[in-house]
Amino acid sequence: MNTNWKDLYDQRLVTAQEALRHIKSGDSIITSHAAAEPQYLIEQLLLRKDELENVQIINGLNIGKARYAEPSYRGHFVNVSFFLGKNNRACIQEGRGEFLPIHFYAQPRAIREGNIPCDVALIQCAPPDVSGYVNMGVSCDQTRLIAEKARLTVAQVNAKMPRLCGDTLIHVSEIDYFVEYDEDIYELPQINGDDPIAEKIGQNISTLIDDGATLQMGQGTIPNAILKCLGDKKDLGVHTEVFSDNLLPLIEAGIINGRRKTLNKGKIVATFVQGTRAFYDFVDNNNMIQLMPVDYTNDVGVIARNDNMVAINSALEVDLMGQVVADSIGSKTFSGVGGQLDFLRGAEQSKNGKPVIALPSTAKNGKVSRICAALKPGTPVTTTRQDVHYVVTEYGVAQLFGKTISQRAEALVGIAHPDFREELRREFREYCEGAGRIWF
Repeated sequence: MNTNWKDLYDQRLVTAQEALRHIKSGDSIITSHAAAEPQYLIEQLLLRKDELENVQIINGLNIGKARYAEPSYRGHFVNVSFFLGKNNRACIQEGRGEFLPIHFYAQPRAIREGNIPCDVALIQCAPPDVSGYVNMGVSCDQTRLIAEKARLTVAQVNAKMPRLCGDTLIHVSEIDYFVEYDEDIYELPQINGDDPIAEKIGQNISTLIDDGATLQMGQGTIPNAILKCLGDKKDLGVHTEVFSDNLLPLIEAGIINGRRKTLNKGKIVATFVQGTRAFYDFVDNNNMIQLMPVDYTNDVGVIARNDNMVAINSALEVDLMGQVVADSIGSKTFSGVGGQLDFLRGAEQSKNGKPVIALPSTAKNGKVSRICAALKPGTPVTTTRQDVHYVVTEYGVAQLFGKTISQRAEALVGIAHPDFREELRREFREYCEGAGRIWF
């Protein structure tokens, strides 16, 4: 066994206070993503509140406490978010933090080229292996990059972090300080219970999924419902950015086996994972699961190398031309851009690929149609109309690829809630007349 790395590790093993004292006002910090966010390091950093001003904490999807986004930290810490979660949403919406719209695959480039500053990397990892490599655990996406780019890299070494297979290792020589602290990593509760609307959407989407398809989908009620409808499929594969407990029944049943994948055959490829402790135990040292950097998993060209790629993404609103709003409600930011367009374009370029947008037909207990005649002024478009091939609600599947504006509108009205169809026709007719267009 090589002992040199052990000496180096011991030399760099310090308390959190010793490591974090090197952070100064005005620094930009990027943390490990999602469930891998180093909770202990963040909490210890927040104790320095009165010593620091205008320290940016930059992160993606937040599933944790996000105490740095609370009003009491204003002026000391500024949360810059790629993708809002429930605990930092108010911070961004109220102007105490900043939203940074960017495709998931492009984040590493922006960091590498300095468009997104990274003075400090706060990461979390499993203890070193016998060769002196720490494992990034449940979040691979851009962890190694921020460790390379930062002036200061501090790693929370946590024995409770599962070790993921794939491109997930960093040598101890690449990290400035190690802080040993074991704690439960963030968990995402499993989705239980029945949702009749989501289940109908899942049934409709399942008709688009053939045996041997490779799937990408997010997390939530609709993806969970889709997976429940795939029990009669064979030899499915997965190439995605994230997955959770909802895949396990299909893996254990042998339905997801990757046997027919044309890229990374037999492997489930993702860039991060999150779920319950039982899920973390499942992925720990599981060679079927391969975590890769996000500029691999979400690269359009890589995605397209998976034949029969079915990319399923959600929306908050779709207009009758097919424009998709997924990250805001009106002009108010709600979530983030994420990898939606990465995967829709990858599926579009895949042999026999299918890009799919899924959403319930209504919101607010049926009072509002999620399919609208035209977007309100100021509403950001997440996915352009020309990138949308299929839109699915509980009322059916609208196939938009190769369709004119009037044909798209007709198809989308057909899957809107029946209570809103005539109103949508009238509003779109008025919209077209006002724009000098011909209504179908």
